[in-house]
Amino acid sequence: MIIKPIAYIHTDFKEKFGIPRQAGRIPELYGRIIFEPEFRNPDALRGIADFSHLWLIFDFSASHRDDWSPTIRPPRLGGNQRVGVFASRSPFRPNPIGLSCVKLEKIENQTELLVSGVDLLDHTPILDIKPYLPYTDSHPEATGSYGETLKEYHLEVLFPEPLLSILPKEKQQAVIACLADDPRPSYQHDPDRIYSMQFSEFDIHFRVHENQLEVLSIDYL
Repeated sequence: MIIKPIAYIHTDFKEKFGIPRQAGRIPELYGRIIFEPEFRNPDALRGIADFSHLWLIFDFSASHRDDWSPTIRPPRLGGNQRVGVFASRSPFRPNPIGLSCVKLEKIENQTELLVSGVDLLDHTPILDIKPYLPYTDSHPEATGSYGETLKEYHLEVLFPEPLLSILPKEKQQAVIACLADDPRPSYQHDPDRIYSMQFSEFDIHFRVHENQLEVLSIDYL
């Protein structure tokens, strides 16, 4: 079977650190899907505007390996407990294929899709797109095992106004939401450690003490 990208998504994430752990968790994050010339046909999108959400099937292009492990250590379990790779959403899989549900905001230039709630690295290859069907894809009674343990967990973000004003207004809430979601690995709790999150053309430096995240500085990339 030969699989090739039909499109690439463009987001504000230039590296994996800081990307939300699940799609839809931060609605303020946007991405633009641009199809490859071979698939840049308006007829292929006929009727897609009638759906509010889409499934994106993508390539974990930054996580390719020559081998695989039957177990992984989910960050949300502190990086110490192992579970089966098929009981996880880890990018390190026998086939590095991911699945994300995003909201379709609008179609632009006939063949470009603007979507929100993204959790993808910039220039991630999109392998396929399918409509989300609420009557069959939604299961409110479903259980989520360890994925549910920190569903409501957020940090308080202390973002000095002079630093916040450096960011474009349309990106400020997205950055704050990403920081509040705690981009650190769950096993890192050093209050003196300074972290760096790249977002758009900015490099944001912060540290975390207990449940407070303090932004220290912002540099241009």
